[in-house]
Amino acid sequence: MKYRNPDEQGFYGEFGGAYIPEMLYANVENLRRVYQDILDDPTFLKQYHDLLRDYVGRPSPLYYAKNLSTKYNTNIYLKREDLNHTGAHKINNTIGQILIAQRLGKKRIIAETGAGQHGVATATVCALMGLDCVVYMGAVDIERQAPNVARMKMMGATVVPAESGSKTLKDATNEAIRDWINNAEDTHYIIGSAIGPHPYPDMVTKLQAVVSEEIAKQIFEKTGKDYPDYVVACVGGGSNAAGAFYYFLEDERVKLILAEAAGKGIDSGHSAATSILGKKGVIHGCMTLLMQDEFGQIEEPYSLSAGLDYPGIGPMHAHLITTKRAKVYAATDDEAMQAVYELSKIEGIIPALETAHALAIIPRIGAKPDDNVVISLSGRGDKDLTTFMNYIPN
Repeated sequence: MKYRNPDEQGFYGEFGGAYIPEMLYANVENLRRVYQDILDDPTFLKQYHDLLRDYVGRPSPLYYAKNLSTKYNTNIYLKREDLNHTGAHKINNTIGQILIAQRLGKKRIIAETGAGQHGVATATVCALMGLDCVVYMGAVDIERQAPNVARMKMMGATVVPAESGSKTLKDATNEAIRDWINNAEDTHYIIGSAIGPHPYPDMVTKLQAVVSEEIAKQIFEKTGKDYPDYVVACVGGGSNAAGAFYYFLEDERVKLILAEAAGKGIDSGHSAATSILGKKGVIHGCMTLLMQDEFGQIEEPYSLSAGLDYPGIGPMHAHLITTKRAKVYAATDDEAMQAVYELSKIEGIIPALETAHALAIIPRIGAKPDDNVVISLSGRGDKDLTTFMNYIPN
């Protein structure tokens, strides 16, 4: 298919691939050779879907947000990933990857995390399956996402602060990759976003695809149409958007909308609007769009949202953007915070700060009164309450 699957080398058009150190080659190549067979195996699929149903609580509801719909004069549905066990979409991927790790005979799991939701989801499944868990997290993010750090530790994970660079998600990923190089034989790296060397972007996307598969069924039940007119999702690395989009990638009737973090403004020098500011380059094992200077050095991103504070974007999304299959808007910190309080006050739902960027761009996408707009409510806002309470508008 044009958008759903990469080629044999892991490229979506000109983006993707596996740019990895020699010491990781055997590990990544072994995963590449077996991951699709595992994903297609009936025994795996039964385990995976049983856990999604009984442990995660899927399917997550598709909620018609009446008050939000009235305000913006269109039909807005919220895909309630915030109601999953652990409070976000991340658990869909970690459930699948922990089952894959077991089949590979791995006894130790590492992960990176920004907002902490992927770290919590990884710690959760490691506790469930009795595996050692180490989570790398930027020192700045450890401070601003303290509730999630506490949750990880309660479930037995070791949380290691990344003290280099901007001390955020990029740096946590660097540290996780260093660990993986040193412990490749017994360790599986559960990457949380649709990024990294092939086969990770494809594997993560397919494990998250349950989201859009459910959306297609649920929107038909509610509207009689088997597709929404718009699907809107925030994007950092891209697992949330990948899952929300996957089922509709080849359906041109569905407009795919990405919401990036503009931080203090796209041209302020304090932004994480990767697809707008980025250029083609390699980061964390794949060719994609990333923020870099004229010498190819990665520029430090900025967002109040820890989960969107990343200088790159998944290669599938880079392909969707450059081929104009998906459209990107960027929301500032202020706009995202306004969206947090709006949804809280008129729908009684407190969204994660990441999710709020998708809510913030709704007035700009051009939806008509009869359109059905699905927004992936990728996570709940419990983890961000301190940020919400301390925020002072720019």
